[in-house]
Amino acid sequence: MTFDDDTIPCAVCDKPARERVHRGCRERMADALRELPQLYRDLGDALLPARRGDGPAVSGTPGRGLPGGDALDLRARGGIEGVVGGWARILCEQEGWDIPAYQSVQAIVDWSCRILLANLKVICDEHEAVKEIAHELAAIRGQAERIITGEKKPTKVPVACEGCGNILRVSLDMDGIRCTRCQQQYDHRAMLNLVPTRRAAA
Repeated sequence: MTFDDDTIPCAVCDKPARERVHRGCRERMADALRELPQLYRDLGDALLPARRGDGPAVSGTPGRGLPGGDALDLRARGGIEGVVGGWARILCEQEGWDIPAYQSVQAIVDWSCRILLANLKVICDEHEAVKEIAHELAAIRGQAERIITGEKKPTKVPVACEGCGNILRVSLDMDGIRCTRCQQQYDHRAMLNLVPTRRAAA
């Protein structure tokens, strides 16, 4: 991967960018923050008992059923609320802003997504943990969507890092991966060209 004089590695995906976080990564973060409040509600609706007609399916029903434990985990404190609420509280503490004393998890999710979205430019331009924020938003959004739609989690395949032989687990939905041992970064295409291995990941 090459960089010209006007580009730097994106702070989220490490691809060449002309700003700290390039537009694609920023838009994916914004989309997640816009969608998570409704995904939270949809998880609750989907757990309701099935009705005749087009009502939500009972957990465990083939095709449309939800794994109730996973859905409940995401709706509980520490699920979706833990991700967006945690980062929103850190932002407020850093800026000296008041943190509302909301009692319901739904209210915390709504508030957290609003304040993170309203300050997304600052987060992308200045926050030292922007990569962690982006990855956690993408992960929790994807998990919620898979539960609601009944989609199976993408299968991860063990592959060997070209630089040091360390075993990495990759899946088709990943934008790329960085080796935790030698720090070699692979974009999506390079990641899919890595040699599969039968050894179990460490």
